[in-house]
Amino acid sequence: MLVHILRRFKGRAWLVLLTALSATPVLAQTANFASLTLSQGFSPADGVVSGFTGGSYSLAAIANSDRTNNRCIGFASPTPDHIMVLERDFPKLTVQVNTGGSDTTLLIRGPGNENTIRCGDDTGSNKDASISDTNWKAGRYSIWVGTFEEGVRRDYSLSVQQE
Repeated sequence: MLVHILRRFKGRAWLVLLTALSATPVLAQTANFASLTLSQGFSPADGVVSGFTGGSYSLAAIANSDRTNNRCIGFASPTPDHIMVLERDFPKLTVQVNTGGSDTTLLIRGPGNENTIRCGDDTGSNKDASISDTNWKAGRYSIWVGTFEEGVRRDYSLSVQQE
């Protein structure tokens, strides 16, 4: 009887296996755009990636505020826009969005399973968001770049600078 059941589902097992294998690239996708891998003394060019905004997912759904009580606001994709891997601890980093002056927001979560949240909004008179903070631990960070209105597309570059 078991042999009969196995023969009956043999064709379906191949179908399931092929479906799973073809879906692997989708499952492996971890960010919408390019990732950063940074070590001490990285060149400025290694700290720049680009992308565009346009999501309708509220960043407040990830966190209402960050570790220093900055509000997490704006709309982005539910999937992080970028992954940043720090190969070592950094005493201070600045993460800056540049759209040419559009009103953007920024949320960074990590490293890894640690749920440290950093949120940023306007930078002085510049409407582009930035986060300048200390004590960045080695590990993997998820980065979302957002806008105040749902679905607004803004091309941007994202730069990371060590200080």
